[in-house]
Amino acid sequence: MSMTRRLLLAAAATALTATASFAQDWKAKYPELIYAVVPAENASGVTERMGPWMEYLSNQLGVKVTLRIASDYAAVIEGQRAGSIHIGDYGPSSYVRAHTVTNGGVEAFASLRAVDGSTGYFAVAYAKASAAGAKLEDFKGKNLCFVDPNSASGYAVPMYAMSKVGIDPAKFFGKVVNAGSHENAVLAVQQGTCDVAFNWWNSEDDSNLSRMVNKGMVKAADFKTVFRSEKIPGSPYAYLASLPPELKTAIRNAFFESPTRGKAAFDKLSDGKSPGFAPAQHSDYKVTEELQKFVDALRKKSGS
Repeated sequence: MSMTRRLLLAAAATALTATASFAQDWKAKYPELIYAVVPAENASGVTERMGPWMEYLSNQLGVKVTLRIASDYAAVIEGQRAGSIHIGDYGPSSYVRAHTVTNGGVEAFASLRAVDGSTGYFAVAYAKASAAGAKLEDFKGKNLCFVDPNSASGYAVPMYAMSKVGIDPAKFFGKVVNAGSHENAVLAVQQGTCDVAFNWWNSEDDSNLSRMVNKGMVKAADFKTVFRSEKIPGSPYAYLASLPPELKTAIRNAFFESPTRGKAAFDKLSDGKSPGFAPAQHSDYKVTEELQKFVDALRKKSGS
């Protein structure tokens, strides 16, 4: 064997040893990773959807990945600020809030693609199919359901859209409440608690409503859409900026390789309606930052 070949083999072995050492270093420091999600559905539905995904990530990363079902977006944000949540499943508005309050302590790295391969989604408003009125402006004096103050499709985007047509929700509607989750908002319309409720929507067969229909919770024919926004940047997954680079790489690889390496788990996560993840970075959410500033100023002005 030539001296050159020996040197190359020695260098390769050293690199492999160093890589393994780095991996062992982060695994020793992070024997468990906490993955937090805000439920758009009831807790049992989240567990059923996310359980196989946690198992897949645990196998790929070689450490336990534990699911934490947060009560609201603020809980995920605060958990990441405290460093107790390593991976957060966000909407664009809540991600921007998290990035702001942690002073850049969280980093977006992936976003789920829609069935056509694109990223992004829409805010919609549902009303009962039997209700009078075809658009949001027709529901003056009625009860309105937002989802959560840190939700893009369930709050920030609708607030921005309504302000553009001169609607102040507190004055225009009879009552305004936060339902707490996307599922709860739809159920509030079904039960008559709210006459109109905001929600997320990708397409006719890929939305929170279609998911609830598939679970037998509601019937699509009982609802109609009375508002749809312009497209919103895709919901990001974000990890702590302080995580070791090797761990970040491992997490990204696990996500991006999941449609082939963990197809069953990925299909469960995405309802089988996504070809995979798209890379994401903070600069993708500049428009959401401006939207957040606008909504914050609007709330401050109204005193809400």
